[in-house]
Amino acid sequence: CGSGAAGAAGAGNPAGAGGAGAARDAGAAGIADGPRAVDGPRRTAFGGDRPVTLQVPETYDPRKPTPLVVFLHGYSANALVNRAFLGVDDLVDKFGMLMVAPEGTIDSRNNQFWNATDGCCNGDGSPVDDVAYLSGLVRDIKATYNVDPKRVYVMGHSNGGFMSYRMACDRAGEIAAIVSLAGDTWLDDAKCNPSEHVSVLQIHGDADRVIAYGGSAYFPSAQGTVERWAHHDGCTGALTPGAPFDFEQQLAGAETTPATYGGCPAGIDVALWTIAGGSHLPVFKPGEFARRVFDFLDAHPKP
Repeated sequence: CGSGAAGAAGAGNPAGAGGAGAARDAGAAGIADGPRAVDGPRRTAFGGDRPVTLQVPETYDPRKPTPLVVFLHGYSANALVNRAFLGVDDLVDKFGMLMVAPEGTIDSRNNQFWNATDGCCNGDGSPVDDVAYLSGLVRDIKATYNVDPKRVYVMGHSNGGFMSYRMACDRAGEIAAIVSLAGDTWLDDAKCNPSEHVSVLQIHGDADRVIAYGGSAYFPSAQGTVERWAHHDGCTGALTPGAPFDFEQQLAGAETTPATYGGCPAGIDVALWTIAGGSHLPVFKPGEFARRVFDFLDAHPKP
């Protein structure tokens, strides 16, 4: 293991007309990647010319369908940095999930990005098809491991959160739920036409100065994002707040308020967790991000 500092700088419309600047993510330097114990010579390298190592829990049993999480880094960051900063390797080590954390491609600013939505973060207008790449990863992993088809999840930070929404829009039949930290859905909602219902958890600090909680000319607000997904998922009730909880270790008290839409189809939830005073890079209490994310994902397999 290792450690480092986290930071973020820059904002704007990475993908809009004129290619204005992209939201910039950073995190803490972190931990080494590598295969875990599996039965026999089962491969862990996937991705072709964009290779990535699948993380396999020591408890993996090829006879048992196992959930798979695709974790997506933010703009200008990388998988190693964001994994360490958020502590998501606990999803593998403590909760027994398969996890793959691929890398985006490099733009003209020498930053890694995902070609996600109209708001983030393809400032160069690259034709790279990240939906096809990520779908191919999932398909190839399924061909080698006993992945539970009802428990394939996508989660990410910032640009990775935007990409999570893109995957939910374009590959709803393959994905049970997404978690987005400081990333929103399409500004042009007509570009999102999910074929099935997908559970959604949006986590966002209301003091985020990079991807503003209240939205911008380039992406919707956090509340607007979940409102659109409540519509996509056929939820008929209101967004109702629950009991606040202590999530961010640098903010005093129970600063995070969860809210969930009512009237959603059975097995589907659309939720917004608002971190009062939270920045673009919240510093979560040790182990809390992975634990709470796991609880949400585990409760939302495909109906």
